[in-house]
Amino acid sequence: MQSLAYLSPGQGEFGGLDDSDDDEEGGNYVINVRTALLEAKKGAITAIGEIGAHCGAAFVPFLEKTIPLLQKAASNWHPLIKTEVADAFPSMVLSVVAGEHGGSVTWKKGDVGGASPMGARTTAVVNTVLKELMVLMNDDDKDTVGKACESVQNIIEVCGPHALVPVANECLESVHSLLTKSAPCQISEDPEENYDDEDDDHDSFMTSVCDLFGAFGRVMGSHFVQYLPQFLPAICSFAKSSRPTSDRAMALGCLGEIAQELGDGIREYWKSVFFPIILAGLGDEDHNVKRNAAFCAGVSCEGLGDFVIAEYGQLLGAVGQLFGIDRSANDTSAAAVDNACACISRMIMVSPNNVPVSQVLPVILSKLPLKSDMTENETIYKCLLGLLQMNNADAVAQKAEIKRVFTEAAADGSKVDDETKQKLKMALTAL
Repeated sequence: MQSLAYLSPGQGEFGGLDDSDDDEEGGNYVINVRTALLEAKKGAITAIGEIGAHCGAAFVPFLEKTIPLLQKAASNWHPLIKTEVADAFPSMVLSVVAGEHGGSVTWKKGDVGGASPMGARTTAVVNTVLKELMVLMNDDDKDTVGKACESVQNIIEVCGPHALVPVANECLESVHSLLTKSAPCQISEDPEENYDDEDDDHDSFMTSVCDLFGAFGRVMGSHFVQYLPQFLPAICSFAKSSRPTSDRAMALGCLGEIAQELGDGIREYWKSVFFPIILAGLGDEDHNVKRNAAFCAGVSCEGLGDFVIAEYGQLLGAVGQLFGIDRSANDTSAAAVDNACACISRMIMVSPNNVPVSQVLPVILSKLPLKSDMTENETIYKCLLGLLQMNNADAVAQKAEIKRVFTEAAADGSKVDDETKQKLKMALTAL
């Protein structure tokens, strides 16, 4: 793995967690699991995590004694204990962030050039916790590794790129190993048990890995572009038609997150990687894959701007097929249509002259308000408000339908956020 050129590297007793359950006979360990004791240990760690998370600043004075206890527990032999420790570690960070920063660290994506926004105590706790989580990410138990990935994601999204600096190389390498199925937890003693392309029993575990991959884009920003040549082949392997639908959806979700966070940074890989996988995803039989493909298409157009206009025709044709999905079937079907609306809305905002607004706007309006994916409300209403402000002829022609949509979206009980509701109410007075 290429090294991170832009980053340069920077620390009581928990007797109840001691392993008295193991007996050694002739050099071989015989493990006698005592369920009640194991549950007690697990419950104690859970309690520590919950106390740290919910007591906030009040828990800071206890960190000096608590963190060493969790470090000791992290070396426990049992996966349940290690998993619970991995889950508890972020609470230590949340506590010190509450005490030193009022609950929120202000950071900027990819900005590691200036002074760290973290205070000295926060930095010390973050460094210690992430160091432990790096070890757990290389554990031989998948649940432990998955939970460690979730916790690393939690911490770097709270504390920003400076938190990632000391462990960046190790973290990137671990995620790459996991995505290429070469990590310790993926190497079976029996070669016949190793994963092949059709295996799906690691899906939830790999989702945690892929979520951390997406977090790299949110935290590192443009600095992550240099690693795309190593990571994209691994992500794309999950998008192959031979993979289970859950893997294909996961891969497109990853690509969508990266496209959204890196913007023009994916330009070099648009035609060779993103565009063909998006088209395949939009034509997939599974509605969740279609949904993620539509999202990926929309944010790619948003980030790449005029660079992708040549592909608008094909994208519009492929996305348009999603409007034929029966939204009443289930939430996934409804979400696919919602994301199709958002995708075309993004394309309109980027280049309205290259979208047949007179044809697509009535279709979008007929699917509003959204049924499932409420996160796309802001995008869609921003597009509609923009068309009205431009006095777009096609939007003016649909004024009655737009008024109907705005009225429903701005009504009490609507799932549209309050800020957007206020904008819609103001627009209604002018319609």
